[in-house]
Amino acid sequence: MKLFTCSICGQTIHFDNRLCVRCGAALGFLAGDVTLHALAPDGEGGWKIAPDGQACRFCENAAHDVCNWIVPAGSPHAFCEACRHNRIVPTTDPKGLERWRRIGAAQRHLFYSILRWKLPRPTRDEDPEGGLVFDFLADELDAGGNVIAAAMTGHEDGLISLRAAEADDEVRESVRVAMGEPYRSLLGHFRHETGHFYWKQLVRDAATLEEARRLFGDEREDYAAALRRNYEQGPPPDWPQRFISTYASSHPAEDFAECWAHLLHIVDTLETARAFGLNTDPKGHEELEAEVTFDPYRAPGAGRLVEAWIPLSVAMNAIQRSMGQPDSYPFVLSPPVVEKLDFINRLVHRSTVRSL
Repeated sequence: MKLFTCSICGQTIHFDNRLCVRCGAALGFLAGDVTLHALAPDGEGGWKIAPDGQACRFCENAAHDVCNWIVPAGSPHAFCEACRHNRIVPTTDPKGLERWRRIGAAQRHLFYSILRWKLPRPTRDEDPEGGLVFDFLADELDAGGNVIAAAMTGHEDGLISLRAAEADDEVRESVRVAMGEPYRSLLGHFRHETGHFYWKQLVRDAATLEEARRLFGDEREDYAAALRRNYEQGPPPDWPQRFISTYASSHPAEDFAECWAHLLHIVDTLETARAFGLNTDPKGHEELEAEVTFDPYRAPGAGRLVEAWIPLSVAMNAIQRSMGQPDSYPFVLSPPVVEKLDFINRLVHRSTVRSL
């Protein structure tokens, strides 16, 4: 994630900021140029990008304090590039609204990466059969407020469902522990589930599909049987040598989605490190030297990303431990996983070139 600058006073501003802390200017993120802008009143009850830029208005969800994105004043869309993909949102009560705010923050972070890579993102209006759409689902509760049936997080033909209750830390953490997972987050859910969506969007021609099956396996394998086997028998003993996570070992489709999510984790965090000028140079430990001098979103291969990522992630984990916190990145990138990441990175960049 990049750092941004208030065009009115020069203050550093951050992706999720609503107001500049120095001059008080309203801030809005514009998908068209992937930039957080300072805004000024246009004198007619609307807004313009400061000091003398285009007229704009906030996404309609700004009325719920859910979104800080803007759209051009002449846009036919009431919602921003991210929110226009939503179908079901949890707005029925204050708790649901607070969950939506947390979910929306993670969703916009996902869309930042989608926009940076210029990835296809058809809505259901544009592609009724497979366009990208989100349902944020509530659990089924009894009269006493106890969960009868938990909503499911998953993907099917472009529809991504997310259990809204996972916006609550205690719910998400309890699931993480119960599932024996080292990492679980709303942003991680979004990145993983869009991996399933982008398989269908990007793995299309015969040569690409052949290479994908060589790396990940045949996605036509019986999915229900594979997951049942995973939950009953556990992952294969050698999974750390071949997969990024135990869940990735359950089925080729999950392997691709997990690797897709990790590429987004790595690229976006490296961009953040670059924005802050972070580098590692521990004396006497040259193998942990790293400096992000390139744009991770334009890296030609995963090798360059991993070369910078491993030292940085080791340093982040050490800092977390010093604070008594879990590792930020509790994963190991084996050579087969790096090869999978490289394949996905090439997929992304081919898509970007086609969209120019």
